[in-house]
Amino acid sequence: MTAPKDFHDRMLSLGLARVSEQAAIASADWIGRGDEKAADQAAVNAMRQQLNRLEIAGVVVIGEGERDEAPMLYIGEEVGSGTGPGVDIALDPLEGTTLTANDMPNALTVIAMGPRGSMLHAPDTYMDKLAIGPGYATDTVTLDMTTKERVAALSAAKGGDVRDITVCVLTRPRHEQVIEDIRSTGAAIRLITDGDVAGVMHCAEPALTGIDMYMGSGGAPEGVLAASALKCMGGQMYGRLLFRNADEKARAAKAGITDLDRVYTRDEMVTDDVIFAATGVTDGSIVSGIKREVGYITTETILMRSKTGSVRRMTYRSPV
Repeated sequence: MTAPKDFHDRMLSLGLARVSEQAAIASADWIGRGDEKAADQAAVNAMRQQLNRLEIAGVVVIGEGERDEAPMLYIGEEVGSGTGPGVDIALDPLEGTTLTANDMPNALTVIAMGPRGSMLHAPDTYMDKLAIGPGYATDTVTLDMTTKERVAALSAAKGGDVRDITVCVLTRPRHEQVIEDIRSTGAAIRLITDGDVAGVMHCAEPALTGIDMYMGSGGAPEGVLAASALKCMGGQMYGRLLFRNADEKARAAKAGITDLDRVYTRDEMVTDDVIFAATGVTDGSIVSGIKREVGYITTETILMRSKTGSVRRMTYRSPV
């Protein structure tokens, strides 16, 4: 029997960046053209093609949906050459399809990779999420706190006035009370229409983004991607799965989840060292979007390794 091959994150990281880059470049033709499905499909096709060039025995654990819902990059799909280390892959070929179609900020292509068994197999349900950046004591804020208590606790830990706190929230009807409660404290809110992976990542670089905390419910698979990013960048994240019906609870059971009320920390969603890459499709606070000039296309990618805490920003200019 052949011994399993080690996960050499340093050697795989540049390959992962290329996967992210090519997905972004493929979606570029659909920026501002109003067709979300075409933009997403272009990114999916390119990401899958590039993944299959890597020397890995990869399994998609966070992907485009179940096998019967997505023909490619579905949960459980095997990708890569099959000859390298066994790895878990979490991906969103185009995080922000609506953002791309409407040429709005913060659309990204996103992918994370870790050793086999390192990522929570989150079902396609909602997750209640809470995140803050690095430098705070554990449990400075928790999901058990009220919205107002979270803002007050973070303000006290930061050592300033509550008016210095800015919270990122998805603009959704389900968040109306959360938004009202945050504003009643005197804190500011940065509303985003889509893309809560980027929303969570904003917390890790408050000096750059102006965001101190993220809260609200969004897709559970995106929660694992966001946790992968924070594992590399630093910061705390908590998530609790939310279920609307019996079918969603059945999805959780299929994924091996038995405690439906469990609060997952960042390191419980991502239990081992990972690498993470995100490429800008449209301009955002974290990375610049795709730029075109005659004969060339330019992308910016953020590439991170949790093992070393390294963060690399890469500009790729390619002839077209």
